[in-house]
Amino acid sequence: MKKGPPVLHVPPAAFNACYLPHLQASQRLQIFYGGAGSGKSVFLAARALLDCLTGRNTLVVRKVARTLRTSCFAEAQKAMARFGLGHFFKINKTEMSITCLVNSAQLLFLGLDDVEKIKSITPLHGPLTDIWVEEATETAYTDVKQLEKRLRGISPHKKRLTLSFNPVSRAHWIYRRYFTDFPEDQGLLITPERLILRTTYRDNRFLSPDDRAGMEQEQDAYFRQVYTLGEWGSLGGAVFTNWQVGSVPAHFPNTQLRCGLDFGYAQDPAAALLCAYDSKHKRLYVLDEFSETGLTNDRLAQRLKALCGRLPVICDAAEPKSIAELRRLGISAYAARKGPDSVLHGLQWLAQQQIILSPQCPALREELLNYRWTPDNEGGYLPRPQGSDHLIDALRYAMENDSTARAATVVRR
Repeated sequence: MKKGPPVLHVPPAAFNACYLPHLQASQRLQIFYGGAGSGKSVFLAARALLDCLTGRNTLVVRKVARTLRTSCFAEAQKAMARFGLGHFFKINKTEMSITCLVNSAQLLFLGLDDVEKIKSITPLHGPLTDIWVEEATETAYTDVKQLEKRLRGISPHKKRLTLSFNPVSRAHWIYRRYFTDFPEDQGLLITPERLILRTTYRDNRFLSPDDRAGMEQEQDAYFRQVYTLGEWGSLGGAVFTNWQVGSVPAHFPNTQLRCGLDFGYAQDPAAALLCAYDSKHKRLYVLDEFSETGLTNDRLAQRLKALCGRLPVICDAAEPKSIAELRRLGISAYAARKGPDSVLHGLQWLAQQQIILSPQCPALREELLNYRWTPDNEGGYLPRPQGSDHLIDALRYAMENDSTARAATVVRR
């Protein structure tokens, strides 16, 4: 009689509580990211080993093969010892493979620097069901796309691609591709086909007090942001580092709502957005946007009515004729005030707020990612921003009265 898989009892206490709900997660794409010492690699290695007992074949990759031996390969062996499962597996240290003696399923460890071996790899029994990319920010987009093509073949198990990494930079392709609608303030996204979880050292109860103290005492701003807090890092020269995609409240009083418009037509788009400002907490929510070329003023008026109803719209002052026409079309359009250094003043004020983007604002998100100070010839930066800024301008206009309120108060006194 053919033996089935062994029945194991793994106590929940063997895992950090944040990972336990995802031990049998079936989403096609799974992303586990966050700070150093969060336990994500330990969890994924243990999960891959337990999955092997159910017949799953997992390919574990990193950019360079030699780094796998002391990371994922070592973690899988530690999990084997921790759970007392050594008699169920055969380890080949030369080839870096682990084979289940019950069902011939395998864990295979390869570097992306060995492209030909990746292309030809085949488990002993059945197809690859899982690919885990450790330190995925080291990999190129084309690397991951090629790996996805390896997840094919008939299997009773749903195929899964898992990425794990520290969030080194918002400019990375992973952020641009997979985090469009991720609520960074909540740290968890679950859909039928995608799972994203952010964790930090605070989620890892197996750390020593010294480990925790080392994380908490980090002084470098970038390292603290990425490795202590597990937040997406910002490279030097970014104008805005104070924003994130997050959940926004369903309703705001009209007194908090703002709307701004930057004119455009042929090459440059007409760009407008609706936002809400919580002045008490210096928190700016961007609720909705549109950015479109070829809009005549009558069509632009229709889009504005759909975006913000009867709210006042603060517009680029460079087109007084268009402002007058929008007013005839029923839009409460007003020209923004322009003056010396008004752009830099507006940017400086925005940089002091906490900006939360609704997932419905991908165009503004892209502008914020690419908006940078101009580098000089000495390794520094000039106070001159560069990059597409149509929606950023609209945001400055929308918040003009708030950003100049303090100055106006000083003048009145």
